[in-house]
Amino acid sequence: MAYFTNKIIWVTGASSGIGEALVYELAKKKGVKLVLSSRRKEELERVKGNCPHEIQANVRILPLDLAQPDTLKLSTEVAIQFFGHIDILINNGGISQRSLAKDTQLSVDRHVMEVDYFGTIALTKYLLPHFLQRKTGHYATVSSVMGIIGTPYRSGYAAAKHALHGFFDSLRAELWNECKSIYVTIICPGWVHTNVTLNALTGDGSKLNHMDKTTEQGLTPQHCAIKILEAIQKKKEEAYIGGTKEVFAVYLKRFLPKMFSRAVRKLSVR
Repeated sequence: MAYFTNKIIWVTGASSGIGEALVYELAKKKGVKLVLSSRRKEELERVKGNCPHEIQANVRILPLDLAQPDTLKLSTEVAIQFFGHIDILINNGGISQRSLAKDTQLSVDRHVMEVDYFGTIALTKYLLPHFLQRKTGHYATVSSVMGIIGTPYRSGYAAAKHALHGFFDSLRAELWNECKSIYVTIICPGWVHTNVTLNALTGDGSKLNHMDKTTEQGLTPQHCAIKILEAIQKKKEEAYIGGTKEVFAVYLKRFLPKMFSRAVRKLSVR
């Protein structure tokens, strides 16, 4: 993947799951330099330590919390200062939710939206002047199949991911007229075997602490990471990554929405 050669890449949500797998795949690329972000500094250090020894000098740790918007402008400035610029921002940080809408406290919806949407677009906006000044850059945002469809038990999560699509589709259109060499890629994974459901928020804000069967049987994070990097290299506007069922659901929703709606009603809420 020559596209990543000598690139400086900032990855959020880099301490576990898809983000961690992305770091390991990117660490294989020639001349790459990485900025790793998540809330947990010790886990970021672990991920850095798992990278090949020869690249560790080109890996920087930048802890941040997407739920703390007042801190993210400074975080962006620090990320740029590490190596002098940023070529690619992979917006991967986020949180999920598993509860019926009628049982979900509004504070939970707000928190999911704060992390998955507002935190993500804050970093994106703070980095935008840097991209415009350099007249180049690439935003790759990890959304979800839930950013296109909605299913029971995920109303807050689906809402936040849908919001990302609206923002980044609009941003892409704006940048096309101002700077065609700034790219926007939206990544829509289906089920991936990570701890996302274990850490998902329930209706009262507590963690689910349970891995559902579909997640357990999902793609490996490594396989997902490879597909994500392929989509970024090809400068795709939107990429669907997952098994046959969840990818088919995207097209069913798009072309046969009534049939999709009938199918969704038959799903277990869990």
